[in-house]
Amino acid sequence: GTLSGGEAQRVKMIRHLGSSLTDTTYVFDEPTVGLHPHDIQRMNDLLLRLRDKGNTVLVVEHKPEAIAIADHVVDLGPGAGTAGGTVCFEGTVEELRAADTVTGRHLDDRAVLKESVRKPTGALEIRDARTHNLQGVDVDVPLGVLCVVTGVAGSGKSSLIHGSVPAGADVVSVDQSPIKGSRRSNPATYTGLLDPIRKAFAKANGVKPALFSANSEGACPTCNGAGVIYTDLAMMAGVAAPCEDCEGKRFQPGVLEYRFGGRDISEVLAMSVDRAEEFFGAGEARTPAAHKILQRLSDVGLGYLTLGQPLTTLSGGERQRLKLATHMGEKGGVYVLDEPTTGLHLADVEQLLGLLDRLVDAGKSVIVIEHHQAVMAHADWIIDLGPGAGHDGGRIVFEGTPADLVADRSTLTGEHLAAYVGA
Repeated sequence: GTLSGGEAQRVKMIRHLGSSLTDTTYVFDEPTVGLHPHDIQRMNDLLLRLRDKGNTVLVVEHKPEAIAIADHVVDLGPGAGTAGGTVCFEGTVEELRAADTVTGRHLDDRAVLKESVRKPTGALEIRDARTHNLQGVDVDVPLGVLCVVTGVAGSGKSSLIHGSVPAGADVVSVDQSPIKGSRRSNPATYTGLLDPIRKAFAKANGVKPALFSANSEGACPTCNGAGVIYTDLAMMAGVAAPCEDCEGKRFQPGVLEYRFGGRDISEVLAMSVDRAEEFFGAGEARTPAAHKILQRLSDVGLGYLTLGQPLTTLSGGERQRLKLATHMGEKGGVYVLDEPTTGLHLADVEQLLGLLDRLVDAGKSVIVIEHHQAVMAHADWIIDLGPGAGHDGGRIVFEGTPADLVADRSTLTGEHLAAYVGA
C-alpha cells in the first residue's frame, strides 16, 4: 500500500527478471512508468540481459530512451482509435527516425527551456515533513504557477506532496490508483456525461430520462442492457456474444424510436468523443453541459474513444487520462497530478502541457510529480528530491527554475535535463 505506481510496476518486473528460463517470450507494458531517466538506463540493462539469455522481449513503450535500445521497432497508427490499428512502420530505430510516422517525427523531439517563467502568487508551506523516507523536509511550494516535483524513483516525491498537501475542499488530487470500472461503465457514465444527454433526449421527446440509461428502465430485457450475453464456461474463459434481440445496442426497441438531433441514444453512444463534441456543440442538438465534458476529454487526448466503450477495454494510460478529464471539471484552486504523462505518446505530451498551461492561466496552482523531461522543461519552478532513493533520498537537493537546474547540474535530474535540452 505504500508503493508508488512505478515501484509496484518494477516489483512485478523483478519477479520475472531473476528467472532462469530461456527461450521464453516476455511482454512488458510500459516498464518505464514511474521511472526517472536515470532509472531507465538501469532498466534497459535488465531488458538486454533478459534478451541475451536467449529470450524474446516485447516492450510496449513511448519513451525515446527505451525505444533506442530496440533491435526491431513496430509502430502502430497512424492515429488513435478508429484512425489507428494498422502497422505504419517496421524496422530498426535508425530507419524509424527517417520514417514519416508520428513516432518517427517526434522521436528526436527536444523540449526548449522556457524563456520567462511565471511569478508565484503565494506559497504552500510544508514544514518538517516525515512521511515514509522524508527527513524533516521544509519547503515552500509556489502557488499560481506550474510547479514540477522531480527526483529518482523512490526519492519521496509522492510522500512529500500527497502526504503534506492537505486534501481539502480546494485541492483536486489525481493519483495513480486505477479506475474501478465494470463492463457496464463507460466514458459517458464515468464522466457524468450521460446525465445531460439523457435529460436532453427526455426533454425533446417528453418522456422520462431513466429510459435512456442502459442500466435502468430503457435496458434490453434479454441482456439487461449489457449489449452482450456472457456464457460462463467452467473449464475455459467465458464467451461474450452480441445480444440477438437488441443487436448489441443495449436498449429496448421502443427507446430507439426517440430521437434527438436526428439520432437515437445508441447512435450517440457509438460516436467518438470528437464527433460527439461537434454534434452537441452546434445546431439543434446543442447541449452546453455535454459539450463542456466532451471538450475536457478531447483536451486530454481521448478524442478517439467512443462514448459507450466499456471501461474494462481501456489501457492504463487511457484510464489515467479519463480520470484527469473528470477531475478537471472539479472546482479547486490547487491541482495535484501524479505522473499525468503515463501512457502518453510524445505527440500527446504537448497537448497535456497546453492543458496545464490553461489551468495556470485561469489562476489555478498546478503541482505535478513527473519524470518526463518535456514537462520539467516547461515548469515555472522545480523542486528536486534526492539525492538517491529510499534511505538515500527524502531531502530537497534543488529548488529553482528549469534553467537554473540545467546550469547547476549537481543533481541527477539536472544532468539528464541538460542532456535532453541539449544544453
